Amino acid sequence: MEIRNLHQPFQLDFIEADEYEVREHKNTFFEMVFVLEGKGIQVINNHKLPYSSNKLFLIFPQDTHYFEINSTSKFFFIRFNQSYLKTQNKEWIQKLEFIFHNHNHLPGCILETISDKPLVRALIEALIREHINQQPQHQEVVKQLINTIITIAARNIVLTSSAASETHRSESAMQLLNYIHQHIYEPASLKAEEISRYFNVSPTYISEYFKIHTGQSLQEYVIEYKLKLIETRLRFTDMQINEIVHELGFTDASHLSRIFKKHKGISPREFRKRAGQ
Repeated sequence: MEIRNLHQPFQLDFIEADEYEVREHKNTFFEMVFVLEGKGIQVINNHKLPYSSNKLFLIFPQDTHYFEINSTSKFFFIRFNQSYLKTQNKEWIQKLEFIFHNHNHLPGCILETISDKPLVRALIEALIREHINQQPQHQEVVKQLINTIITIAARNIVLTSSAASETHRSESAMQLLNYIHQHIYEPASLKAEEISRYFNVSPTYISEYFKIHTGQSLQEYVIEYKLKLIETRLRFTDMQINEIVHELGFTDASHLSRIFKKHKGISPREFRKRAGQ
């Protein structure tokens, strides 16, 4: 199988085709594909779903992917890699985490909000104009447009992840998990007493209540989610361990490292080294 690399932080590409000549492949970068015109089938990891105009697809590194074109199609590709993500600020990375940890890696448009479809199309058309005209400061404008599109994608995935039909979890479970996700940077809000008050459940029952609805204890889930966030920072940012400690409410660097190594088998430093290879 072909493996494709990206040798710059981001790349824009426009393709009009009657048939998709690229064979099934894996990328080592992230890819967003917007369909301007046409119809056909999108295939991700051997799952198939029809595509049409005004659809936005998200393709992760290591996803296998290709299109089956039924009518002349116009695609606009936004490709970006780890070096691009590392240039972004902490708040923006936090928004991206909903994409990394809630997306199901299945085919289909990620725009669930109807009003976002014309908005994303307008942003894509603006990207195309900037890419073609090369006006002064066009690189900065392009980056802002890309970041806006990624943020809209993250918002739609957040909304989608709340639906029980998408996750096959109960409404109560999703409310609990969304609460954890939203307050993960606020240690005081993650205390059993505060969660029990928020959900109007007895403090002595909250741990059992959480496990009944999610299959994990409250502490297990919080630790597991924090570990995913740590992995994201180690892979996609240049944040120092002490910065991550402060952000996620660990006691100190040794506390974070001990927890990470216990669950992952290697230290945060070694994980970052391997991720960068």
